[in-house]
Amino acid sequence: MRKPTKIIAIIGIALLILGMIFYPKIKSAFQGNDEAPVSRSTFAPGGGQGLSVNAIVLKPETLNDVFRTKGVLLPDEEVNLIFETSGKITQIIFREGTFVNKGDLLAKVNDAPLQAELKKLQSQLPLAQERVFRQRTLLDKDAVSQEAFETVTTDLDKLKADIELVKSRIDQTELRAPFSGMIGLRNVSEGTYASPQVTVSKLTKISPLKIEFSVNERQAAEVKDGTKLSFTVENDLSIYEATVYAIETTLESNTLSLKARARYDNPGGKLKPGRSANIEIQLQEITNTIVIPSIASIAEMGQDIAYTYNNGKAHQVVLTKGLRTASSVQIIEGLNIGDTLLTTGVMQLRDGMNVSIAQLKD
Repeated sequence: MRKPTKIIAIIGIALLILGMIFYPKIKSAFQGNDEAPVSRSTFAPGGGQGLSVNAIVLKPETLNDVFRTKGVLLPDEEVNLIFETSGKITQIIFREGTFVNKGDLLAKVNDAPLQAELKKLQSQLPLAQERVFRQRTLLDKDAVSQEAFETVTTDLDKLKADIELVKSRIDQTELRAPFSGMIGLRNVSEGTYASPQVTVSKLTKISPLKIEFSVNERQAAEVKDGTKLSFTVENDLSIYEATVYAIETTLESNTLSLKARARYDNPGGKLKPGRSANIEIQLQEITNTIVIPSIASIAEMGQDIAYTYNNGKAHQVVLTKGLRTASSVQIIEGLNIGDTLLTTGVMQLRDGMNVSIAQLKD
């Protein structure tokens, strides 16, 4: 049994020695030329294939200057409903969460004492009017003095004023809707003692809605009364249109921004106040102009430069820029329609460097 074991051990040692001898040659055969050094002339001006870059062919485009901001939806009108006088609430007529019209009676406090006083004063009115009539008849016959006639006339006017005063106090016991809108939850019950400090409910006018937002100094001169805007709200794919109707007169000192408000009709009261809005305003549209990606140009020595492609080489051009957006920039001078603009590797490019175009976008 020991002889086969020795043979296996000898074979294993022999294989190990052969492996150590031939391993370097096998490794070199598999690697081939992968570790061959890369010549720096590949990326140097005038040397080899050159830097591989992407490019686009410039053509006339339309550039939209769009201002985007956040805003909030506000009710057109909103008020806390309170009584003008104090007293025990005897009636609550409205139903929570419903629409009410302007002038609708919503609630009432006890007015029994005032009604009694009104009835008393109105009962004195016929006698006071009769006295004035008799005194006028006698005055026409010079049977009484002017002073006597004016006294009864004054008494009648005072009685009428007292009646109007009581009526106005009775009106204060009635809570009516100051405008048409949706009434909210009520905070009191019948029998509650109401005062001008007690809020009965809240009335909100949600059609139309206001959209309040801010613009910075650059847009302050371009956003004005009548400016159109579009907005969206969360979890809603619809795009809504509104119109600016009012702008604050001065910039806020801390943010140097200007508050503005737009109005949206909100048919059917679909949108609710308090929601945030994503707003877009198209400030201007420039047609038939050259627009390049912002990443295709860099600032160097106080100049904006870019690179064009011509006969396998990169050529540096100095740019005059116009309108900028988040990802694009308008070029006023330095490029022409039909130029091939290099859009990648801009930081590595140098004037006259050999380049090859990996991807060309028309």
